[in-house]
Amino acid sequence: MIGKMRLPMNNVDKKLHRLKGNKFLRDLCSETDFTRSNFVQPIFVNETITNKEEILGLKDNFVMNLDDSLKQINVDISNGVNNFLLFISPKNKAQNSFNLSFHEQVISSVKDEFKNDINLWTDVCLCSLTDHGHCCLFNNDHSINLDTTLLEISNIARIYAEAGSDVIAPSDMMDGRTLKIREVLDNSNLSMTPIISYSTKFSSNFYGPFRNAAESTPSFGDRKQYQLDYRSKSEAIRASIRCAEEGADMLMVKPGITSIDLISNIKDKTNLMVGAYQVSGEYAGICLSEEKGLLNLEEALKETWHVMRRAEAQFIITYGARLAKQIGF
Repeated sequence: MIGKMRLPMNNVDKKLHRLKGNKFLRDLCSETDFTRSNFVQPIFVNETITNKEEILGLKDNFVMNLDDSLKQINVDISNGVNNFLLFISPKNKAQNSFNLSFHEQVISSVKDEFKNDINLWTDVCLCSLTDHGHCCLFNNDHSINLDTTLLEISNIARIYAEAGSDVIAPSDMMDGRTLKIREVLDNSNLSMTPIISYSTKFSSNFYGPFRNAAESTPSFGDRKQYQLDYRSKSEAIRASIRCAEEGADMLMVKPGITSIDLISNIKDKTNLMVGAYQVSGEYAGICLSEEKGLLNLEEALKETWHVMRRAEAQFIITYGARLAKQIGF
């Protein structure tokens, strides 16, 4: 089935114009600068939250309700942030046939409020939707039901794009998902919506604070069945080549620092821009070290960001994007 879905790169409908759709995407894609335009700030919105709650280990990052998230984005804009990555957690979890009404409300509310003042990315995955916290749907024997998973993921991507998301960012690591999403978007008059894929995403020990914030901790097993093995360089590069072949507009490595050796290799082999996600465990380590007086937060962030940029990261998703202006970017 997946073999039939894979297409040679020259047969995938590639549109260079997708990454020129707004000023913030154009600035983010500039290869001669390193400014606030290269940073992306995660935002966590939860349907059940009444008062915002700080995420353990992630200084000045919160799980918020919709109203508080709008206030936070407004403050972030005043601090020079224009790229945002949404993670949305609904009240009700399920095994399939997911209710996305809250997701639609959040995306449309954010875009209605800020319009073209922001570039809104939305994470596409099943982990915050399922009652088991995994990124896929399973058969009765707990093997991955890939065909059904791809249908659900591509439908979610379509709904997010129709609600107003500027960028679709699939993070599930399912075989064939980028191609399926591209096909569905193109067939839904959304051919200009870019896909920025979590193309090389490892099964990592550094995701703990994020999983608590996004309500995405697996209730059984782990994600080694579908996320990459951090011991394998060739598999990691092949994963990004696959996403490029399937129509991704930009690629990403995750975690950022532990994938630093892969960025230029992936860029050279795909001729696509590659970003890095400074994940929650990486960021929390810096924040907690600052709390103990072991380092200076701003200087440590500046160092890690410059190292990622030195490794040719085109963009950096970081929980400290809202600090970039005061740090000097």
